[in-house]
Amino acid sequence: MAPKKAKRRQQAEGGSSNVFSMFEQSQIQEYKEAFTIIDQNRDGIISKDDLRDVLATMGQLNVKNEELEAMVKEASGPINFTVFLTMFGEKLKGADPEDVIVSAFKVLDPEATGSIKKEFLEELLTTQCDRFTAEEMTNLWAAFPPDVAGNVDYKNICYVITHGEEKEEE
Repeated sequence: MAPKKAKRRQQAEGGSSNVFSMFEQSQIQEYKEAFTIIDQNRDGIISKDDLRDVLATMGQLNVKNEELEAMVKEASGPINFTVFLTMFGEKLKGADPEDVIVSAFKVLDPEATGSIKKEFLEELLTTQCDRFTAEEMTNLWAAFPPDVAGNVDYKNICYVITHGEEKEEE
């Protein structure tokens, strides 16, 4: 009897449990904490009013109704936690796997040191393709400071891009 009840609950929540297998348990916990913060009225659904309230707490007081409606419409229905997690899963699906991103950085690291010079990376990011702004570079270096020799650990950057958190020191 329990499996039927679980299946019914899954359907009522708007999806299957497969979305939970896309993330590590620690990531699911972080998303749950974020969901709880956004769900200001604690009804288990993120609504337009919840978004307005959470944005107001972050200092964005004049958000237009149309903008909030567009955010809510990104979901296929009411945004409960399963839908919220599914939305993150869909956004992350487009990201390349970690080994592909590391391989791209390895092209810039012919000596296979695992790092590249800050100045070299900054020049590439500010002069090629989708150029980084000065503010984006400041944010990058704040998140991934180079070591004392001016080297940047690109494997850590790749890990964070694909896992969303810093790798713990081993």
